[in-house]
Amino acid sequence: MLCELAVSNLGVIDQVTLELPSGMIALTGETGAGKTMLVDAINLLMGGRADPGLVRPGADEATVDGRFLLDDEEFVLTRVIPAEGRSRAYVNGRPATASALADLGARLVDLHGQHSHQSLLGVTAQRGALDQFGHIDLTGLEGARKRMVDIQTALAELGGDERTRARELDLLRYQVRELDDAAIDGADEDARLAETEELLANAVEHQAASGLVLDDLVGDDGVRDRLALALGRIEARTPYKAEAVRLRDLLAELDDLVDAIRSVGDGIDPDPEALETVQARRHQLHQLCRKYGDDLGEVIAEHQTLAERLAELVEYDARAERLDADKAEAAHELAVASAAVRKARAKVAPDLAAAIEAWLVRLAMPKAKVDIEVAGDDGSEVEFRLAANPGSALQALAKVASGGELARTMLALRSVLSEAPPILVFDEVDAGIGGEAGHAVGSALAALGDRHQVLVVTHLPQVAACADSHLIVEKRQGEDDTVSEISLLDRKGRVTELARMLSGKPESKSARSHAKELLAAGADPS
Repeated sequence: MLCELAVSNLGVIDQVTLELPSGMIALTGETGAGKTMLVDAINLLMGGRADPGLVRPGADEATVDGRFLLDDEEFVLTRVIPAEGRSRAYVNGRPATASALADLGARLVDLHGQHSHQSLLGVTAQRGALDQFGHIDLTGLEGARKRMVDIQTALAELGGDERTRARELDLLRYQVRELDDAAIDGADEDARLAETEELLANAVEHQAASGLVLDDLVGDDGVRDRLALALGRIEARTPYKAEAVRLRDLLAELDDLVDAIRSVGDGIDPDPEALETVQARRHQLHQLCRKYGDDLGEVIAEHQTLAERLAELVEYDARAERLDADKAEAAHELAVASAAVRKARAKVAPDLAAAIEAWLVRLAMPKAKVDIEVAGDDGSEVEFRLAANPGSALQALAKVASGGELARTMLALRSVLSEAPPILVFDEVDAGIGGEAGHAVGSALAALGDRHQVLVVTHLPQVAACADSHLIVEKRQGEDDTVSEISLLDRKGRVTELARMLSGKPESKSARSHAKELLAAGADPS
């Protein structure tokens, strides 16, 4: 529901903040007081056209804020209309586009009357209304469509036309052969080769280092001789028994180390050809990384992907034949499901049209004719058409000239259906009617108010009396400007306003008595 609405500098509205109740809300006031401005404000929050002409004279910009509650989630929508320049929109304080407001607004509000934001005028919504009314089972159709889409996607992924497929096959064969021939030995092969390259590139220096170290360790007067001399000086002395053991161990470890260094040095073989082979291999691997991935791990993964794609294309004919057969079967299933849904929609369309017509009789359109046209393979092309008066041609709802007739038709449809956006706004719904018809319109709106928040701009006291609550728009004229004020009426205020609507004289005893009768018969039985 729309919990709160704040409007500033919009037309004749200077500044107003309203906390709106649930149920049916009547909005009344003298002609020109600014009732429609409130509807304009809601329309702006729904992404409606922001006309700079709506900005109050002398103001830099107009602002509309609406706080909505939908399924326990709160939304604050804002629209700012400058006197010059482009409008701005916000959702929960964050900048948004007008189209984003429109998308969200379609879930929140339906405007019926002279405004353009009316969801039930679109083909999609009318088809949905027909399906909802007739409890049309779309499971089979949706399943058949999905299967067809899946098969078409598989065919598209399989390969394009024959020439494109042939070119892709040639490229894939070259790439896979290149990667097969490379025979990469793991993701760490280049790292291992780098170590080998460093060893071979510096083989002479490594050998020289080995000789120098061995000379330092076991040459004349080397480390080993010095350690042996040290051992000889303390091994027979009792206080140094433990240290002598450690020196002997150290000499043994040194002998092992010398053997290891000698073995490494002897194993190093300067081999220019081997070095060239390693460098060539590393160059090859780097080239593959340039083509297929940032590192060898990615290259290996790409190799597998390319090989799988190559296998798919090699097996194309067999797979294509199977998919073509599946497609033909799916097309048959889709045709059968489409025909069944079209038949179901066509069968229920006259029933929905008759139900709407029955409501239109109660809403002072006794001669109106409604037709629901169903076309397309699956009956998806649904169009609601209306002839409001005898002799008038049936025409699409979007082309109905009279805002009042359209609004009452929408009210009739909403009364027939159980699902709708949580907030319904009706403007001009009572145009051209009165008396019992007005009470019937009011009763229908009140019934909708049991399931939705319904805001009704009305000139009829019979309609206003059926509301759960009542807003009044009053125009205050100063010396230099005119300002509209909006307030929520209590029971006494409602009686006064209904008396004004009935007779133009709010203090008339007879009018006030009639107003009380209307309230008693309407939505306020007290």
